[in-house]
Amino acid sequence: MVLMIFMALFAYVNLAALKKLLLEEAVADADKLSETVIRATQHQMIHDDRERIQQVLKEVGAEKGIDHIRMINKNGRIIYSTQEEEIGTFLDKNGEACNMCHSTGNPLTYASSMNRSRIFTRRDGKQLLGLARAIYNEESCYTAKCHFHPERFRVLGVLDVTVPLDRMNSQLNSYRGTTIAITILLMGLISLCITIFIQQLVNQPVQQLLKHTEQLARGEMDASVSVTSGDELGELADSFNNMTMKLKQARAELEDWGKNLESKVDERTHEIKDIQQQLIRSEKLASLGELVAGIAHEINNPLTGILVFSSLVSKDPKLDPSLKDDLETVVQQTERCSRIVRGLLDFSRESVPQKEFSSLNRIMDVSLSLVERQVLFQNITIMKDYNNDLPDILLDPNQVEQVFINMLLNAGQSMYDGGNLQIGTGMTADGCHGFVRISDTGCGIPEENLVKIFDPFFTTKSTKGTGLGLSVSYGIINNHGGTIEVESAIGKGTTFTIKLPTRVAGE
Repeated sequence: MVLMIFMALFAYVNLAALKKLLLEEAVADADKLSETVIRATQHQMIHDDRERIQQVLKEVGAEKGIDHIRMINKNGRIIYSTQEEEIGTFLDKNGEACNMCHSTGNPLTYASSMNRSRIFTRRDGKQLLGLARAIYNEESCYTAKCHFHPERFRVLGVLDVTVPLDRMNSQLNSYRGTTIAITILLMGLISLCITIFIQQLVNQPVQQLLKHTEQLARGEMDASVSVTSGDELGELADSFNNMTMKLKQARAELEDWGKNLESKVDERTHEIKDIQQQLIRSEKLASLGELVAGIAHEINNPLTGILVFSSLVSKDPKLDPSLKDDLETVVQQTERCSRIVRGLLDFSRESVPQKEFSSLNRIMDVSLSLVERQVLFQNITIMKDYNNDLPDILLDPNQVEQVFINMLLNAGQSMYDGGNLQIGTGMTADGCHGFVRISDTGCGIPEENLVKIFDPFFTTKSTKGTGLGLSVSYGIINNHGGTIEVESAIGKGTTFTIKLPTRVAGE
């Protein structure tokens, strides 16, 4: 529609320009004709040969393409004319032949050919072009002996020439028809080209996209749209292909998720069981803590009395020497019971950590200095792998030192024939925890015992252990918001990893 409007506007402007050009050409031809008539009659006018002037006008007016010629004096009286019946009549100054020069108060002496021309239609319907040309009082006129025109008169009269516009209108109609035909032809060709263009570059790609969409709706993810251009539709086709590829990947992931759902459920179930075991262990520790606290207090007082009196009796000189060894045994066993009671009290005592910012590396060095000179570590090689950029952590140095000592002693006791003790510190990948990793090359822990090692009173040491060291360590680290993880293999060794948060909750 927009194209049709522009083409019609172009044809209209073109025809209007052509009409103006043809009209200017007709006016120029009429002006030249009037100039020729004036020059042809100039000699007769100087000699006042009126009959010859009338004859010249009739001869010229008989030529093809001329309708009417007449001469009018300055008073508006027709002096000569190809239509003899109007000779001697007067013209109205407001008439068509005069108003272009007499429209203002003073008549114009000079006017352009276009301003001196007029177009009108005769009663018989014939369109005519009229042109008035002034006859000036030249020197040859006012110096002639036969003339009576004074020199002060500038214009002597007007030559009015009327020519038909049939030829111009015929040319214009012919050109109009040609222009309309060409315009219609061009509009048809352009419409055809646009239709082919839209069909090839718009409709077909859109149809392919619709077909591809239907295939996607049916679940056919292997189909793709052919990209044939680099325009917006080509980019859209490329986007459809990318979307199809991502949908295919998503479906594959969903199918893989469905296939592996059972294994993932088992994995989550195992994690939940681990959490449940930790909760059970925490509840067990809390319950046992309350129980053993009461028992320890009740047993501690009699044990103190037994130990004091047995020590006094063993040092009494009146004692029978044969009973002295028995009393020594009583004292030793009483002291052993006292150590067990102290362990029970330590286990049951929920002391609030006195936290301060401390370095895990420094606390580990202090702990090593307390145990590495013992006979237990004589054949053990200690290797350190510290992270020197490890930030200070808010903790209770004394309690954490107690945990490290317990871990080091357990590691040393597992390597009774010697071995390697590797200690490392660092940060977790998420940067939220600092860790201490203690690895030994000892005998290892059986898999069935790994879930029990933090339980109170569980020990694999037949005579020396109370089974409270790891339980107390677990409680301390748990009070600090940390965790203890263990990995072990029989004959290869055990690794304990202690993790403590680097940030205080609520920061």
